[in-house]
Amino acid sequence: MDHSVLIDTIFKGQASGPVAARLLANGMNVNALRLWKEPDGRSFITNAAGKAEHIITANATLQKDEWKHLDDAVVQIARQRLVGVNDLRSRGLVYDIPNGLGAMILEYEDVGDMGSAEINMDAVTRGRSDRLEFDLNYLPLPVVHKDFQINSRVLAASRNRGMPLDVAQAQFAARKVAEKVEEILFTGASSYAFGGGTLFGYMDFTHKNDVTLSINWDDSGGTGAVILADVLAMKQASIDDQHFGPWILYVPTNYDATMDDDFKANSDLTIRDRLKQIGGIEDVKAADYLTDDNVILVEMQADTVRMVQGLDVTTVEWQTEGGMIFHFKVMAILVPQLRADQGDKCGIIHLAA
Repeated sequence: MDHSVLIDTIFKGQASGPVAARLLANGMNVNALRLWKEPDGRSFITNAAGKAEHIITANATLQKDEWKHLDDAVVQIARQRLVGVNDLRSRGLVYDIPNGLGAMILEYEDVGDMGSAEINMDAVTRGRSDRLEFDLNYLPLPVVHKDFQINSRVLAASRNRGMPLDVAQAQFAARKVAEKVEEILFTGASSYAFGGGTLFGYMDFTHKNDVTLSINWDDSGGTGAVILADVLAMKQASIDDQHFGPWILYVPTNYDATMDDDFKANSDLTIRDRLKQIGGIEDVKAADYLTDDNVILVEMQADTVRMVQGLDVTTVEWQTEGGMIFHFKVMAILVPQLRADQGDKCGIIHLAA
């Protein structure tokens, strides 16, 4: 694989410059772009083993405390926006790719099925020989990123006043990255294809199960009973495909207020409360990137969905204009891997008109 192609894509044509050189010299370790400066002027990176390593040839911009302040702000904002992604993370549905900048695609296999087991008294009768069938698939691993800049005078003024570094730009950049990652998870990016693979989300996954919406839930006829019947139909579609939960139900923002209506007249339960009483449904959540009148039920199992994480939301830095402009990039390699078996059995259910 030609790493310079990847670097050129991410850093806008600087593949022949110090950014590429620093990455390649450090085995594509992203921390090579996260130098920090000690008060005595020495510059450090965190090496691949997680330890600080003294770098003599590179000049760091930010001090260690400034990096911590920046990182804390970026991570806090990003995690607030990653509702669906965090649901997968909290359940361990993550596949980590170490040093993800050095990988362009993920190769994985889907699996067929075997016939039923046989029954007899002595197990001597020769059974039917069977074997699993595997097909190779590919998932592209693009970088989601957003840039911002700080000039040397702003940084110097911050230090001279003894004020913390202004992280507003970093927070906005982190929000944009997190929103794009979340958008891909829910709506997909099927127009993006690379290396024989395509980025799919819950709504555009070609193997999902479709269930017809009986009536828009926020219409006057969208009673608790009607909504309950729709969700039970979604659960049954998952069970019919041999995906038995647990599930999370995601609703669009135009249904969120409806979820807090009474399930029925004079009820002490909201519609949300009643749906969470359905066996196996762990939560009912609003998802910003579901379009109006689309509902998704997702089985929280690794053979249905997991996040492929090549790089968590991270900020990197480099300099131009003789060190007068400090360029920062918030970036992540967080890609949903949606899965079905060779029989098109899938635990993702899409309810729509």
